Amino acid sequence: MVRTENGQAWIELHETISIHHEEIFAAITTADGLSRWFPVAAEVEREQGGLIVLAWDEKKRRRTTVAILEFDPGGRIVWDWHAGPEDRHAPIEWRVEPVMEEGSRVLFRQGPFPLDVPGLLLLAGELESWRWYLCNLRAVYEGRIDMRRIRPL
Repeated sequence: MVRTENGQAWIELHETISIHHEEIFAAITTADGLSRWFPVAAEVEREQGGLIVLAWDEKKRRRTTVAILEFDPGGRIVWDWHAGPEDRHAPIEWRVEPVMEEGSRVLFRQGPFPLDVPGLLLLAGELESWRWYLCNLRAVYEGRIDMRRIRPL
């Protein structure tokens, strides 16, 4: 979903996962959790001001470093994400809330993006990628199927 707010666009995605919210929050905030569904490997300093290093290949030559802008161990983290080839600043807020019996609701918000053609094209690319990764998060934790191996992005 795309929302506009104060003349800018934001990505907002939601995913309900039938796994306890603490386990899903760990999937977004720990090295072991992240490497199950997102990068090949990760290093995480799990605190505000800490860093997340995401490795995209086995030899860890291609890496992305992300600062943690905000961290609440109760279920919220904000990544200092830079989107697209121009590295446009577009922070990501993750919230994980308990729902159902032993289930979770993941709330993802990224932005802002300008409402011009380059901004909306960047938003579209980010939206497509993050929708896929959220689906993979659910597939890995609920069905034990990692789509990165079956149908890579």
